[in-house]
Amino acid sequence: MKIGYADPPYIGCAYLYKDHPDYGGEVDHAALVDRLESEFDGWVLHASATPHSMAQLAPMVEKTGARWMAWVKGFAAFKRNVPVAYAWEPVIVKPARKPVVSKRLVMRDWIECPITMKRGLTGAKPEKVCHWAFETVGARPEDELVDLYPGTGAVTKAWATWRGLFQLPESSSERSSRVARAALDEMVRESEEMGLYAETRAVEVKP
Repeated sequence: MKIGYADPPYIGCAYLYKDHPDYGGEVDHAALVDRLESEFDGWVLHASATPHSMAQLAPMVEKTGARWMAWVKGFAAFKRNVPVAYAWEPVIVKPARKPVVSKRLVMRDWIECPITMKRGLTGAKPEKVCHWAFETVGARPEDELVDLYPGTGAVTKAWATWRGLFQLPESSSERSSRVARAALDEMVRESEEMGLYAETRAVEVKP
């Protein structure tokens, strides 16, 4: 399957990236959501928690059936004259398939993780957040991930490390086969040991 990952300049924040080589002004989020819907089996979209941003995105997202989730920042930057810090961000997820419950993490619609520091670009996402997003979008290692806004390359790097961690939970039939193979291996080992013992005894009693 094909997974789209979009971490664009947030609504009203494009100016923060004016010195970036591919700066193109404010992102057309309506066109972006349409692209995510038309080109990908599942997708992730990061956004800002400001009222203006959420009010604009809500009607676009509602028609897609995607789910609003949250990245909660255990450590966040405080802004001047903003007494209550913006310490969470929406992460909008449209699963490509039903996510797998595994031991890799507890599956919730939120994750707590501090912001990144000194990554070379404002808003670069932590590996832990990316891994959580891959899980909630129902990704698998064989899927194709398209990072629409590469920036520092953090998402692509996180995809590589996550693929190395991924393993589907063992099914009941696979578990039964594994137990049966282990039992057979043990019988073979015991049989070989008994055969070796018998040969040893025969040598010992040989006149």
